Amino acid sequence: MSQQEYIQSALRVLKIEGQAIEQLAQYIDSNFIAACELMKNCKGKVVVCGMGKSGHIGHKISATLASTGTPAFFMHPGEANHGDLGMLTEQDVLLAISNSGETSELLALLPVVKRRGIAIIALSNNPQSSLGKHADVNLCIKVEKEACSLGLAPTASTTATLVMGDALAVALLDARGFTPDDFALSHPGGALGRKLLLKLDDIMCQGELMPLVSTTHTISQALLEISRKGLGMAGIVGEDGRLLGIFTDGDLRRVLDARVDIHSVSIESVMTANCVTASQGTLAAEVLNVMQKRKISSLFIVDDNHQPVGAINMQTLLSAGVI
Repeated sequence: MSQQEYIQSALRVLKIEGQAIEQLAQYIDSNFIAACELMKNCKGKVVVCGMGKSGHIGHKISATLASTGTPAFFMHPGEANHGDLGMLTEQDVLLAISNSGETSELLALLPVVKRRGIAIIALSNNPQSSLGKHADVNLCIKVEKEACSLGLAPTASTTATLVMGDALAVALLDARGFTPDDFALSHPGGALGRKLLLKLDDIMCQGELMPLVSTTHTISQALLEISRKGLGMAGIVGEDGRLLGIFTDGDLRRVLDARVDIHSVSIESVMTANCVTASQGTLAAEVLNVMQKRKISSLFIVDDNHQPVGAINMQTLLSAGVI
């Protein structure tokens, strides 16, 4: 193959699979609603089952469901025929995946599943298949053709199955009112967990580490405090301990441009009042978004009385793995 033929082959795959996804819209109907209601009202777990490539897709669907508020796990149909069917309880819903609807390992499970009164949702390309006829709800995942040039390898059909699974998971996420905090509880590890669980209280500089000066301090004294604490700013507090303003590197540049005497002029006269602050208990990731939008590199965390209880800058967030 020439280099151009490689590219043409890849583009053909993308086009076919893109069309397969677009065609799924016609199957988002009353059956889709029924499937969502069954899964949402399930008292147990959604048990996903599929063989071969459908099984690999099923693993991903079950993982997505579990991480977005719908308890789920994958059950291998081959193993289920030899004892693992005991994983399934009367409180569960079976999400059975078979493109043809005739996968023998899946069909062998159906008599027992039906006898136990367990609801079945089928994902197949043929509602009139053996699986479709036994299912309580049929979700069609039919595609016109596979992206494989031989028309044999599951490609467009597995993509369509995966997308339908994502559609179910996200619809259920929305229906449950699933929040970022809920999402964080199922993702405690790694960078994602840090971004979703880490709060300002866990990483902010507190007490003597906060760069604070009073209204009577001069600019030069404030600069010494900035240098000592290393956060690129100083907070100006009143007699009642409330944060009145902030003085940053940007403020210093403006002061120097104006040729202000830094040894005699008070910091209060050149500070930035009504500065951006954050509240205790706020997620560090949320504050990062605010800082990026407002184009600031540091801020103070204040309590209900607007008294500073902590301070952070971009380096703090970087060291904590939030960035």
